[in-house]
Amino acid sequence: MTDLSIIIISYNTKLITKRCIETVISSLNHDRSINTEIIIIDNNSSDGSKEMLRELKSLVEKQNNNHLRVKLILSEENLGYSRGNNHAKQHADGTYLLFLNSDTEAIGNAVPKLFHEFGKSRFDFAGAKLYYSLNHVQKSCGRFYNPFIAFCALFLKSDSWSLSRYSPNKPTKVDWVSGACFITTKKSYEALNGFDENIFMYWDEVDLFYRAHIKGMSVGFFPEPIFIHLEGASGTKDDQIVRIFQGYIYFYKKHYAQHDLFLLKCMLKLKSLIGIALGYIVVNSKLIDRYKKAYEVVKKN
Repeated sequence: MTDLSIIIISYNTKLITKRCIETVISSLNHDRSINTEIIIIDNNSSDGSKEMLRELKSLVEKQNNNHLRVKLILSEENLGYSRGNNHAKQHADGTYLLFLNSDTEAIGNAVPKLFHEFGKSRFDFAGAKLYYSLNHVQKSCGRFYNPFIAFCALFLKSDSWSLSRYSPNKPTKVDWVSGACFITTKKSYEALNGFDENIFMYWDEVDLFYRAHIKGMSVGFFPEPIFIHLEGASGTKDDQIVRIFQGYIYFYKKHYAQHDLFLLKCMLKLKSLIGIALGYIVVNSKLIDRYKKAYEVVKKN
């Protein structure tokens, strides 16, 4: 019987992915009582990731770890985050599912600690403490983005004063946790039909946990299991802003009223115009192009 399935999506992050898997394996060696499988799905990488993953899988198999197996899925297309995770889940035999970004690193016994803490809790989903580096904490959980929270996040830098995003120092019930690292049961994940595959990247976890909230399911945060999260290793800044704007609009169309959607679009247009104006002031053509693309996204949607 498999206790835990760890799902990792890889896309053109060869060395980062390798480091992620190595730290996960090292973390699992702190507690060999957990029967674990690591499921790696490569989204058609072109940087040598596929060859590296084959070698790593072979190495694990040669070590005869009775508590650990590796499943490698080589996709012929880039499925994105949502489709990729849903596809990987179809191959999961574990009672519990741990979703990890390829740009995460498990510190010490983080994986078994998160597994055991979650198993003792009453949460349906839970995340762990994330750091950019061991001295730089990442605010990796937060509140749902209603119009007020969205306004504060877009214009008032509310992340910096922990209104929209924060990182508690004790086990806490939260609205959502970062998709870079969260654990659940296969049963709970399937009850929500997994990630919304209309979301290619970004906002996927907020949508998942909002649907969990609607069903009366709970999300928790544990501060003691620690992971490094490099954040954004598989995308550019331009892609990130456009995807985030697309995610905002899709999320509001799906979950909020029309007048809330109208307010959101006004805010996103204003944010874009401010970004464009700032780009001209500081003579930054990349910033101008970035927010022009974001403005077009709002107009088209």
